[in-house]
Amino acid sequence: MADRVKLGNATVTRVVETRIKMRTSLFGETPQEAWEDNADVLDPTFWDRQTDQWKIAMQTWVVEVDGLTVVVDTGVGNDRNRPRMPPMDHLNTDYLSGLRGAGFDPADVDVVINTHLHTDHVGWNTHRVDGEWVPTFPNARYVMPEPDYRYFAPDGPGDNEAVRILFEDSVVPVEDQMELWSDDHRISASLRLRPAPGHTPGSSLVRLEAG
Repeated sequence: MADRVKLGNATVTRVVETRIKMRTSLFGETPQEAWEDNADVLDPTFWDRQTDQWKIAMQTWVVEVDGLTVVVDTGVGNDRNRPRMPPMDHLNTDYLSGLRGAGFDPADVDVVINTHLHTDHVGWNTHRVDGEWVPTFPNARYVMPEPDYRYFAPDGPGDNEAVRILFEDSVVPVEDQMELWSDDHRISASLRLRPAPGHTPGSSLVRLEAG
């Protein structure tokens, strides 16, 4: 499914990979009554009241601006071994068909932005071809926050088995096309990245100034 909106001189398209549900206890500091108190806003689009589960859309944003096609975050990806995240383990979605159906051939993408290096933001960086993980976007720059790369890389402070698997299938195969950044980073005249640490050390936001 794709949705498209015009924002000034830019066009932004949403391509949904899949939808999942997860337990609300993931929000450990949110009291249960907060869900009930806001049920008129949350239920049924964002929260399943009957099962007390949070509804999530795994999705990609494609920004067309300044002559560039920019993919922002790449979802979970197919065939991933994600033992700690059962809803994301070994997915098999038609995301690439959805991307092409929205008018975007992976070979025509100029820039891929990973706002941070969590499993639901880097998966379609790659796809499997003849048993090997290869870049999904062969002609793109993969722009990643350096603080996350250093933190989660093997032997970094955030290294663990699950992260090591993620690096092997979604990060290392695109290193030849990788561009690490810190502080403010400009993609084009209308598009830049700014640090927003907290969720991860390198978590970032995308700022669009296109009129």
